[in-house]
Amino acid sequence: MCEPTHYRIDYEINQWMRRANAVRTERANAQWRGLHETLIALGVDVELVEQGADTPDMTFTANAGIVAGERFIPANFRFPERQLEEARFTGWFQEHGYRIETVHEPHYWEGEGDVLPGEGAVFAGYRFRTEFRALDHIDELLGCETVRLELTDPRFYHLDTCLAPLGGGRGLFYPPAFTEESRRALAERFATLIAVSDHDAARFACNAVVAGETVVLNAGCTETVRALREHGLAVVETPMDEFIKAGGSVKCLLLMLDAFGDGRGRP
Repeated sequence: MCEPTHYRIDYEINQWMRRANAVRTERANAQWRGLHETLIALGVDVELVEQGADTPDMTFTANAGIVAGERFIPANFRFPERQLEEARFTGWFQEHGYRIETVHEPHYWEGEGDVLPGEGAVFAGYRFRTEFRALDHIDELLGCETVRLELTDPRFYHLDTCLAPLGGGRGLFYPPAFTEESRRALAERFATLIAVSDHDAARFACNAVVAGETVVLNAGCTETVRALREHGLAVVETPMDEFIKAGGSVKCLLLMLDAFGDGRGRP
C-alpha cells in the first residue's frame, strides 16, 4: 500500500476524475488509514511504499504491476501522467530483492488492475488500460494462458472495478461491463457469480478485497453486502468516497504480494 501523502486530482484520465472535484485531504487520509487498520485487524501483513510528490495517483498501488513469486512485472502505464510511478515501484521491488521482468514496450498494461488470479486461472481484462497484445507477454511470463475478458464500459476501465474473485467458486461482477463472450467465459470459470446492481457498481462494490472469508468493500453497497452474506461471506464496509473521485476504491489501493503464489497464477 502507499499512504496518500500527495494524493490529489491534477488531471482527468478517466470518467470519474474532475479537477473541479477536489480531494478533501484529511478525509482521504482518514479513509486510507481506516482501510489499512481494517486489513491489519483481519491478519493481513502490509508493506508500505513511499509516494512521490509528482505521482498523485501512486496510492492506487494495484496498477503498479503484478508480483509472481520472486518476480515483479511492472506496468507500462497507458497515460504519461502515471508513467513516473513506474520507476518508483520498480525501485522498491528491487530494494526488496525481487527480480524485475518487463512486458515489451510499447504495449501498455496496468498491473493487477487488469490481471487477477482466481479459481485456478488468471483473468485478464483489456481494452481501456491494457492492450490485448500485452497479454501475450503476460502469458509468456506467467507460463499460462490468461482468460481474456473484453471490457465495454469506460466507467469500469480496469478489470478490478467490475470483477472480484471471492474464492470457493464464487465471484462478484457487474455484467454490463463485459461483452457477451466475456460473460460466458466467466460463467464457465465460476460456480457462482453474484451480479451487482447499477447503484452498487457505481459505488465500486466489485473493487473489493478478500481476506480469508471476509470481503472488504466500500460502504453503502447494501444489496451487495446482503448477497455476500447470503453466500456465506463476512463483510466489512469502509468508506472510500474520496478515492472514488479518482476512479478507485478498496482493491485499487493495494497490490497483493502473494496472490500469484509460485508465479504461475496458482495461489
